[in-house]
Amino acid sequence: MKRNCKNKIVRKSMLYKTGVEYGDYTANYVLGCSHGCKYPCYAFALAKRFGTVKTYEDWIQPAIVSNTIELLNKELPKLKDKIENVQLCFTTDPFMNGYEDVKELSLKVIKKINEYNIPCHILTKGKLPEELLKTSKINWYGITLVSLDEEFRKNYEPGTCEYMERIEALKKLHDKGFKTWVSIEPYPTPNIINQNLKEILNKIDFVDKIIFGRWHYNKKISEYKELKKFYNRCADYVENFCQEKNIQVHIKNKTKS
Repeated sequence: MKRNCKNKIVRKSMLYKTGVEYGDYTANYVLGCSHGCKYPCYAFALAKRFGTVKTYEDWIQPAIVSNTIELLNKELPKLKDKIENVQLCFTTDPFMNGYEDVKELSLKVIKKINEYNIPCHILTKGKLPEELLKTSKINWYGITLVSLDEEFRKNYEPGTCEYMERIEALKKLHDKGFKTWVSIEPYPTPNIINQNLKEILNKIDFVDKIIFGRWHYNKKISEYKELKKFYNRCADYVENFCQEKNIQVHIKNKTKS
C-alpha cells in the first residue's frame, strides 16, 4: 500500500559526523520509522530520551523534514572536502516500506550528494527501488538481513519489506554493477530463533561487503548461557565465509570477546 507522511517538520541542520564505527557523515531527513522494529530499536529509544517522540505509536508515524534539500544546499559546499561518504540513514530508513514521499526525497538526497562526488551508503529494511539503477555507481546499496524466517520478521520487524524482496532488489543492483552490502545486525541468539547462519550467508554471497553484529538491549540475550561462545563462533564463521568468497567483512565492536 502506497502512503505519504502525514506530518512535516523543519530542522536547523542535516549533515553530521556519526559516531558509528563504520560510518562517516550521515543525514536523517525523517523523524520516526514505520518499520517499528522491536529488537528494541535504539533509534526509537534515543528519540524518546531526547523528547522528539513520546510513544511507539508516535514513532511509527514518520514525519518528513520539509527543508532537507535546502539544508543540503547550504551544508554540502562547506563540508564537501571533509566528507568521505554519507550514510542514509542511522536513525530512520531511506526506503521506508510503502512511503512514496520518503522514497522520492531519498532519491533527491542521493542525487544532490552525488553532485559533489560524494558517495552515499544506503541501508534499508525496505525494498531498494529500481530508480536507483539510474544513480551513480560511486554509491553503496545495502539491506539489513538477520533472518530468512518470515514469522520472525513479522514479530520483530512488523512494518518492513519481506526478506526475499529485499534480497532480490539488492541482487538487481549488483547485477547492474553497483556495489552492494548487507548488515547482519542485530543477529539473534538461538533462544530467540534457532536458525542456520550458513543459509542466510548463501543467499547473499554475491555482495561486496558484509557487516555482522550481535544483539543488544534485550533481556532474552543476557539469559542465553552460551552468549559469548555463540557470537564468537558466528563471527568466525562470517569471517571465514567472506574470505572464501572474496567479500569485505566488518565484525562490529563487542561482537567477539
